[in-house]
Amino acid sequence: MLRAFSTAATGMEAQQRMVDVTANNLANINTNGFKRSTVDFQDLLYVKIRASGTEVASGITAPAGLEIGSGVRVASTVKVFSGGELQNTNRRLDVAISGEGFLQVSLPNGDKRYTRDGSLQMNAEGQLVTTTGYTIEPSISIPTDAEAVDIAKDGGVNVTVGETVSVVGTLELARFPNPPGLSSEGDNLFAETAASGTATTGAPGDSGFGTLQSGFLEKSNVQMITELVNLIKAQRAYETNSRAIRAADEMLRKAIAIARF
Repeated sequence: MLRAFSTAATGMEAQQRMVDVTANNLANINTNGFKRSTVDFQDLLYVKIRASGTEVASGITAPAGLEIGSGVRVASTVKVFSGGELQNTNRRLDVAISGEGFLQVSLPNGDKRYTRDGSLQMNAEGQLVTTTGYTIEPSISIPTDAEAVDIAKDGGVNVTVGETVSVVGTLELARFPNPPGLSSEGDNLFAETAASGTATTGAPGDSGFGTLQSGFLEKSNVQMITELVNLIKAQRAYETNSRAIRAADEMLRKAIAIARF
């Protein structure tokens, strides 16, 4: 009887984690380049009272065993890297990645990070940076007298000065063997891990890499209806597990009451 308490408690804890992840998805529904997370569950160890195939009589084996599970646990949270909706901003420094790949970002300490947020800015030195101020890698500088800036699908940054159009740099993309293995670092940034594999860089439009859409931003891939359904399912599962604890408690109280007579 006491096993029901701990088993149902693991279910309540798992559903609480599900609500936490869903809440984070909903909170970032308007975050540029955000990728929603899903939760993977695994059942816990089983108490094997009788193994399958056990001989129950001479020459007779049980077709099924007798096993009682110990509950559930959250095994992992997995980022879903499906494309988000492309929103037209009419801002020439905004770029959306259509397809696979990440923009490369250089931190002040020299570490490299990766992002799907293409809301690019210019700092005081004319360098292309993220909204947080981190430099885009490879570094690209826009001349102070530039009259227009255009980013081509292949990543070429074209600058117009007077009647002269020149290419001042090319944006590169990075891709990974296992994108869900990337570590979420905040600030719309991801970090490479042993699970993600090593980054491969290339020009937009190359084999395996997406292209850039200037004047657009990739929005979050969070679907509100899906997340609300997941929220309701997690809430109902949490309530059901709490009822299992109440039912076990009621049965235990009745057993104790019988023992008193």
